[in-house]
Amino acid sequence: METFQTEEQQVEAIKSFWDKHGNSIIAGLVLGFSGFIGLGLYQDNKLESQNATSDSYIALSTQASENPDAYVAQAESFINDNADSSYASLTALALAKNAVSQQEWTNAEKHLNTAIAKAADEGTKAIAALRLARVQIQAEQLDKALTTLNGSFPKAFLANVEVIKGDVYSLQGKAPLARAAYQTAIDNKGLETNPNLQMKFDDLAEVTTLVE
Repeated sequence: METFQTEEQQVEAIKSFWDKHGNSIIAGLVLGFSGFIGLGLYQDNKLESQNATSDSYIALSTQASENPDAYVAQAESFINDNADSSYASLTALALAKNAVSQQEWTNAEKHLNTAIAKAADEGTKAIAALRLARVQIQAEQLDKALTTLNGSFPKAFLANVEVIKGDVYSLQGKAPLARAAYQTAIDNKGLETNPNLQMKFDDLAEVTTLVE
């Protein structure tokens, strides 16, 4: 390591270092500082955009009860304008609920498929898929409902999936399959078994015994 004997030598060494490397150091600092400022502005703009989307979603939800006729068109426009937002899926779920209340099964199915496609998490996707299967049952599309239910679901939704499968099999007159599905649902629900589910299972047990 080089040793400097006097302050003058130290100063000259520093000068020499800056002559060689000063521009690069300054450029690096400027770029780094600019990047920091740019990141801060980006994060601020992103937060502002998220807040604006949230405000729009809240306003749209209010519109659903105050002006149902205008709500559908505005909600569909909101989904198109905010396709990458988690609110798009939630809005599609709301549109599906509105369609179900009017027994518009085709529209409900369309909105639920949108909700599945734009879901930001597996939980929202699973909820939309379960509702889609129920809509398909109402539309007497039983095979399509089973296809929907045979998709991928988080483990926490297994009991719900099996309950709806049991309903489909029951409507198809496949009592043993329906009973097996209900039994799986009961096993996965544990102590939280719905009395209605237990009743479905017991009724099918009686039917199966009579057939045998």
